[in-house]
Amino acid sequence: MEQPTITIIDYDAGNLRSVEKALLSLGVTPVVTRDPQAILDAEKLILPGVGAFGDAMGNLRRFGLVEPIRQAAEKGIPLLGICLGMQLLFESSEESPGVEGLCLLPGTILRIPAGEGRKIPHMGWNSLQVRPGARLFQGLPAEPYVYFVHSYYLRAGQESIVAATTQYGVEIHASVERRNLFGCQFHPEKSSGVGLAILKNFAGQKR
Repeated sequence: MEQPTITIIDYDAGNLRSVEKALLSLGVTPVVTRDPQAILDAEKLILPGVGAFGDAMGNLRRFGLVEPIRQAAEKGIPLLGICLGMQLLFESSEESPGVEGLCLLPGTILRIPAGEGRKIPHMGWNSLQVRPGARLFQGLPAEPYVYFVHSYYLRAGQESIVAATTQYGVEIHASVERRNLFGCQFHPEKSSGVGLAILKNFAGQKR
């Protein structure tokens, strides 16, 4: 069976190569590009990312990628945002006041509140509470463990798009799904076999 091609959007995101390596380990062919037409012609897209919300949106604009990503989403191309890449799918972030995100999904990004014994950034393995039927988590064990590194978290504007949550002082919307759009606040490429299974499930999504 022919493996799908997944296009990784290159906008100088820090975790791009680790995502590429994880896909290669699954036998999936990754294409790394910042060419707008290649994004519009993609079979599937991954928007990776680590760093600051405002800087990332600045890079997407500088490379002329904001409208191609929006158009690809409107065309129904499956799109997975990872960590900062997921946050960019939403409207805004407390990290970068006044900076508009891609606005593909409703919600905002908030800073994890300080608390006694709570280290920020949130770094480490946490279990997820997964919504029944969530497509990225098909075939996975109940409450799968995944790896997080982040100081900001999603508060989705619609409960219906939340596919998985975790707790770290507050309830964190850790994964989202709506039609062809998917997001993971955690790093599937660093989450061992569970993470590879999530990437494999994304690779199997149809337009």
